[in-house]
Amino acid sequence: MTAESPLSEADAAASQEQAPPACVMSFNASDPTGAGGIAGDVATIAAMGAHALPVVASIVMRDTAEVFDHHAIDPDVIAEQARSILEDVTIAAWKVGFLGSAEGVSAVAEILSDYPDVPLVAYMPNLSWVEDDEQQTYLDAFRELVLPQTEVLVGSHQTLTDFLLPDWDNERPASARELAVAAGEHGTSYVLVTSMMVPASKTGDGFMDNVLASPQGAITGEKFERFEVSFVGAGDTLSAALAALLGSGAELHAAVGEALAFLDQALDAGFRPGMGNVVPDRFFWALSPDDEGEDDGADAPADGTPPKGPRHVH
Repeated sequence: MTAESPLSEADAAASQEQAPPACVMSFNASDPTGAGGIAGDVATIAAMGAHALPVVASIVMRDTAEVFDHHAIDPDVIAEQARSILEDVTIAAWKVGFLGSAEGVSAVAEILSDYPDVPLVAYMPNLSWVEDDEQQTYLDAFRELVLPQTEVLVGSHQTLTDFLLPDWDNERPASARELAVAAGEHGTSYVLVTSMMVPASKTGDGFMDNVLASPQGAITGEKFERFEVSFVGAGDTLSAALAALLGSGAELHAAVGEALAFLDQALDAGFRPGMGNVVPDRFFWALSPDDEGEDDGADAPADGTPPKGPRHVH
């Protein structure tokens, strides 16, 4: 017993000296499906080996198929949530999602401005379900207050085109560089544009491009086979993964590649918890070898649950 004591003490000391995981603060909506919003961010950040500090900015009423309504959190309450933990914990990165209202955007932007050296990944979701006047006010505030502090703006090609180039009327789609130029005019360093259609003549049917770009041009990206199902929470997953990787010290180019690979695998292992869209499985890597070896092409179960699709989504 005595001989083992020094080793145990050394192990304990080494354990205490181990660096804690990077802490990433997420400002986002509460999503009761667990697919996106704060719940999705917490799961993704944890899966990437970082620690999430979730701040609720809005409560969204939705199921896995659609959004019905939302209730913005009082801006002072948003700020108090964040300030309380920021006085205690050193953060390594920010993730910003849906902030509920223009007033919420202002409250969050003020907090961000106090930490200019902390990388910010901002995600712009599709807000077509928000009333037009409220949506415009929100987007104007986000454009003016959050974009100047953003390192990487993440969003689908259509959503970012509508947000950054609302008057775009060219027959061809805006390029990732053109979107980056528009974002750069507001102070954003990079855009990560997802779901860009790839011409069939280049790859065949069914591929989507995801491109990181600066105002100088495209930097990196990945083309992925298009899934035959619709997802909820994909954008939050990608942006939270990127924030966690940047917070952990990864270089941007490598972080984007790893975040995209993580998203593709999470979608590939996605599941349908209800009657609506498929939810990414952020813990696909935790499957046991027996689970991974199951026949993904099996017929639909007798209980009526949907079978896995052509890319293993179940």
